[in-house]
Amino acid sequence: MGVGQAGPHGEGAAAERRRLVGLAYRMLGTVGEAEEAVQEAYLRWYRLGEAERAAVANGAGWLTRVTSRICLDVLGSARVRRERYVGPWLPEPVPQGSFPGGVGSAPGRSAPRDPLDQVVEDESVGTALLVVMESMTPAERVAFILHDVFAMPFAEIAEIVGRSTDATRQLASSARRRVREERGLPLDRAAYAHVVTAFARACREGDLGALAVSLDPTVTLRSDGGGAVRAALNPITGAPKVARFLLGVLDRRPDVRPVPRMASGGPVILLLRDGAVTGVISLLVDEGRITRVWIQWNPAKLTRWPEPST
Repeated sequence: MGVGQAGPHGEGAAAERRRLVGLAYRMLGTVGEAEEAVQEAYLRWYRLGEAERAAVANGAGWLTRVTSRICLDVLGSARVRRERYVGPWLPEPVPQGSFPGGVGSAPGRSAPRDPLDQVVEDESVGTALLVVMESMTPAERVAFILHDVFAMPFAEIAEIVGRSTDATRQLASSARRRVREERGLPLDRAAYAHVVTAFARACREGDLGALAVSLDPTVTLRSDGGGAVRAALNPITGAPKVARFLLGVLDRRPDVRPVPRMASGGPVILLLRDGAVTGVISLLVDEGRITRVWIQWNPAKLTRWPEPST
């Protein structure tokens, strides 16, 4: 019997596991933690007695609820772990198509109601939105992902987060407000890709002037090396400082080539050395200028990127 009915076996089981990992990744920000959460959910399923499993009418729904509760627990302890993290902690960027689905994938989900819905639909696995979600409480983050991305009714989410339905609705509303305040609305895809391409070209050519022009005066750069590789331990702010830092890094690594590519949240810049991805630069663009630069150097968060064909 398939997972959509009463168990994690049969046709569609691989797709169901992938959906669950995508859900957990959006909540936790790394694929490794997401896979561990889903594995734990499946272990709990197998630990059920035969009568208990037979009583589950919807195995996919059961696994979704259990995975979400596990993620809620993980998020509760994540802040303590990240306080001990070496340097800034950034979410793990993933290649395009890693976790399809989300908004609009649930039966009965209507088309996006306002521009923010489109932000969530397009970028629910993008660095910019995941960074914003780091400022949310665990319950806000779970409510936001389950409702705004996976279209789960508030009554069901309330059971997961241990709140009333009204309180859960308020959690999602608070999370949405954070997204509106911190994230804003993106450029259209073509304009965004143009900015990213111009940024990559300026980096590749060592053009300080062109690079500085592409940056907002208040731009902030954060980089995540996780203690495994060298990275800036503190944020760098201001267009001149960020531009000089980026070109300085590339000047010290002449064998690294910046190349625009698509990640699941939109265009990024891969830092390639001998065909291998050694870093991923993600950008936030507002009104044609780059306002945030995130560089993921941590090798443990780059394992999903295959060697590009070009």
